[in-house]
Amino acid sequence: MSSDEFDYGKDEQLPSHEVTQGAEKAPHRAMFRAMGFDDEDFSSPMIGVANPAADITPCNVHLDDVAASALEGVDEAGGMPIEFGTITISDAISMGTEGMKASLISREVIADSVELVAFGERMDGLVTIGGCDKNMPGMMMAAIRTDLPSVFLYGGSIMPGEHDGREVTIQNVFEGVGAVSQGEMSEGELSEMEHHACPGAGSCGGMFTANTMSSISEAIGFAPLGSASPPAEDEDRYEIARESGAIAVEAVESGLRPSDFLSRESFENAIALQVSVGGSTNAVLHLLAMAAEAGVDLDVEDFNEISARTPKIADLQPGGEKVMNDLHEVGGVPVVLQELLEADLLHGDALTVTGETMADALERVDPPQIEEVDAAFLHTVDAPIHERGAIRILTGNLAPEGAVIKITGEDHLHHEGPVRVFEDEENAMAYVQEGRVESGDVLCIRNEGPRGGPGMREMLGVTSAVAGQGHAEDVALFTDGRFSGATRGFSIGHVAPEAFVGGPIAALEDGDIVTIDIDELELSVDLTDEEIESRLEEYEPEPAYDTGVLAKYGTAFDSAANGAVTNPGATRE
Repeated sequence: MSSDEFDYGKDEQLPSHEVTQGAEKAPHRAMFRAMGFDDEDFSSPMIGVANPAADITPCNVHLDDVAASALEGVDEAGGMPIEFGTITISDAISMGTEGMKASLISREVIADSVELVAFGERMDGLVTIGGCDKNMPGMMMAAIRTDLPSVFLYGGSIMPGEHDGREVTIQNVFEGVGAVSQGEMSEGELSEMEHHACPGAGSCGGMFTANTMSSISEAIGFAPLGSASPPAEDEDRYEIARESGAIAVEAVESGLRPSDFLSRESFENAIALQVSVGGSTNAVLHLLAMAAEAGVDLDVEDFNEISARTPKIADLQPGGEKVMNDLHEVGGVPVVLQELLEADLLHGDALTVTGETMADALERVDPPQIEEVDAAFLHTVDAPIHERGAIRILTGNLAPEGAVIKITGEDHLHHEGPVRVFEDEENAMAYVQEGRVESGDVLCIRNEGPRGGPGMREMLGVTSAVAGQGHAEDVALFTDGRFSGATRGFSIGHVAPEAFVGGPIAALEDGDIVTIDIDELELSVDLTDEEIESRLEEYEPEPAYDTGVLAKYGTAFDSAANGAVTNPGATRE
């Protein structure tokens, strides 16, 4: 037998050459043959399809079908498709429980696990699939770390339910809990809403975290244009999956890697999209993390600068009434990107995963102009909903490294009053559910940061209870934890440094006068630096967990101001 019999003609530069070529790799090929692969596969680029399918959440319950279409696309384009799994956590189901501490950690575990499989199995490229909130950044972070030719593929969002003649989403159910506690909704009506709010598979339908990050995947260049908006159970979703598989093979053949198309300009495009559609505050955390992984110079203050020049032009939930499917029906995310490009608010020369520039990709897709579509929830840059984008970064003596708020209205942008301090989410929730919140209150929830939680819980339960009691705009709440993308109202998160590491928020006492000024970008307390330092001298926090995964990641998290990354190579001073 000649040595030529073991040469399958694969490019020696491809990682999979190490496990498919030559006589010494016969044992490796034997393992592949057991799984149905053949000689033709051994000559093809090996494309890993990372699939977080699970029965844990409707966001991911259908992803096996999405992955199957992606595998077909890889195969049809001449690739060797290999599917592997990873975890997910349901943010909505864990919300309001201790289990929510696992959510942000799951972003890191997803990134770690995909990186490990791609590295260990010598893959040539990736299709990374996302459903629930942390899947999206986790998958893109993994692609950045490996720097393999990669495409991001969203699983699609859920359709809205119908209750009492109107569309409802999970946001309405969470806020209904607050309304019931105030006697403004009966338990029977809440039950009816519960039964109809989530009619099938897919991620939460508003411009919450999942849809914000999937939209950003288009704007930053990780996903083909038009891929974020088709619903989970729409046939277009499976066509996009096949297309994504083919693009991954093309990216390997052309050698196009994330480091080739991710740049400062592509991150600025992502932020411009986020602030223009009123996207989730969580995108601040995730974009900072992705930039840190990519070695791109991005600072939390950049969100202020971009928001200042980029108006809000889409009125979607949670601030508005419309959901992702409504945007899909008028052309999807490219409609917004095109409007921003024409207003010179987008970098048209930023590259994308298809190898095109953003401007060329938009020209090929040819989305309709906002003026051409009958959509009252979409405005032009010249006649925007708000002159400034939806995201603000506040600083001051309570948040020297920044804090994040999403503006859902243009009134009540200044708030001052005595603070009521809570050491965790549970005590704050009990206070709200007891009906003790009054107009003008300032609530602080601390020890919920990346390290102090650990895991930086989202607190949609608290903010929805406040909103459901009619206090969305007249009660201020701030925390070193996070808020859901479905949160609306005067809610400030990501206060940094966090309490656990001795941030000024740890010095607060009930009754201290706190000032929140959105126009001045201020979050401060009426204390001198000396008074803050004196109080912090007495602060000696204890880790919440001393064993297991929460203890491990709790010691690894960086500041929220840097994206709360755990990768040692991505942490910053």
